[in-house]
Amino acid sequence: MATEQTKRTERRYRKRLRAEQEQRTRERITAAAVQLHGSIGPARTTVSGVARAAGVQRATVYRHFPTDADLFAACSAHYWARNPLPDPESWASISDPGERLRQALADIYGLYRRTEPMLEKTSRDAALVEAMAAPAARFVAYLDGAVDTIVAGRPERGNAKRRVRAAVAHAISFPSWQSLVRRQGLGDEDAVAVMAAMVEAAGAAKP
Repeated sequence: MATEQTKRTERRYRKRLRAEQEQRTRERITAAAVQLHGSIGPARTTVSGVARAAGVQRATVYRHFPTDADLFAACSAHYWARNPLPDPESWASISDPGERLRQALADIYGLYRRTEPMLEKTSRDAALVEAMAAPAARFVAYLDGAVDTIVAGRPERGNAKRRVRAAVAHAISFPSWQSLVRRQGLGDEDAVAVMAAMVEAAGAAKP
């Protein structure tokens, strides 16, 4: 009886050990793919390249991630878990619309500065890689939700409201940040000031 119990214990131990090893392998593959996406871009990342970077066989990559969509979903979750998106709820408690806008811009521009290499490569390759459609759509949905929070409670109505919403959506976009900071040489604080002024001007402009 004791021997049978020992065997069951050993089987459970081996099963748990295999599961832990498989999880580590999966995480290693995911991290390798994320590194390649941020350095050479998703369009240039191959399964063979991921396998080499992770130190596994191509078959192992396919066992864990049968489709490109599976791998991209894991990569997206892995990356954003380590680079959290600003929480729009933290802006919702700011009653003054101008202050809320400036805080949101500062938070989002800080994110762009930290994640620029990845966003630059994924933005460039999004139209080339079908499996990027779902992660890209989730990021767009996040930005749309951010706009909703930023403009909530503003006094503008009608055309002025539409202009403000469009201006905010433009202000929080990654290309807008890159244009101001990389091409025009502004710091993040000045970029925030420029975009905040643009939004306010959009609301004040006559039809």
